[in-house]
Amino acid sequence: MTASTTETILEPDLPIIDPHHHLWDLRAMVPMFPEPQHDFIAAIAGAAHYTFDQLHADISSGHNVIGTVFMECGAFYNAAASEAMKPVGEVEFVNGVAAQSASGLYGPLQACAAIIGHADLTLGSQVGAVLDALSAAGNGRFKGIRHQGAWDADLTVLGPPFHAPEGLYNSDAFRDGFAEFAKRGLSFDAWVLEPQLADVLALAKAYPDQKIILDHCGTPLNIASYQGTLPENFDRWRGSITTLAECENVSVKLGGLAMAFCGMPEDGPAKGANSSELATMWQPYIDHCISAFGTKRAMFESNYPVDRWGATYPVLWNAFKRITADYSDDEKTALYSGNAARSYDIEHLLG
Repeated sequence: MTASTTETILEPDLPIIDPHHHLWDLRAMVPMFPEPQHDFIAAIAGAAHYTFDQLHADISSGHNVIGTVFMECGAFYNAAASEAMKPVGEVEFVNGVAAQSASGLYGPLQACAAIIGHADLTLGSQVGAVLDALSAAGNGRFKGIRHQGAWDADLTVLGPPFHAPEGLYNSDAFRDGFAEFAKRGLSFDAWVLEPQLADVLALAKAYPDQKIILDHCGTPLNIASYQGTLPENFDRWRGSITTLAECENVSVKLGGLAMAFCGMPEDGPAKGANSSELATMWQPYIDHCISAFGTKRAMFESNYPVDRWGATYPVLWNAFKRITADYSDDEKTALYSGNAARSYDIEHLLG
């Protein structure tokens, strides 16, 4: 065990709602990942099967996590359903996990108190039936969808499991479905890569009343053909974030930087980076996101188990807490629990 897994927990009483984690079984998907991500897959091999037991073990490692938000990841789809309805199976599964957590047998944690599912918005107006089915499957916990649009001309950046069509968010088919989705008062999580941030900006401007949450600080890239380019692309990223933050309907998740895509640290778990080292790497990105969006439109996320690449669960949250050490109590409450509770309509978790 490295020193990075045995750190003293900072601010152990600070309530946290983790607004972004997954549950999955990736064992059959591993061969689909490209060569640049093989080290990443090896790093999360212990999390290739990551359901409630593994999540609960991570969350029970010291920080005061009172609730979580599940984020869609293409897991546990219903193989017997039509292609459009397959994602309903994921929400059905996660709702069961939420009920398991809510039983009280595992302590006060409210895991998956909010569920973000997936619906293919390129179905246009027909996506309404899928959204209705997702809502029914969530039993009150379904709060929105993510239809990720991550794309890059370098196919090795993402690999087949993640690669969306180029320009997805600007396509007519997607916009038709988004218009149907926007009638329902749900949240929309957007995942794109840093060079694509203009696509989220265009979507936010086209639908100014729709709540949009940008994942992973906009995903700066340090993998494949982007490796080593973080410094030269920082100003472009910063400008895109600043402009996007001018849209009052957009919030940002502070995290995801430990993914292999972002490469902070570049050599992942082999580095054994402690929370001080991680905070130094992440602070320029997190500081600017908070500066641009303010403390009322930003929220810290674990993105677990993907961010296991760069940090254990306790070390990840320690790094965040180092970055916000000088923030006021009210600012910390907003960033660590309040904004997530409001964004995903789970304010009852705050008491």
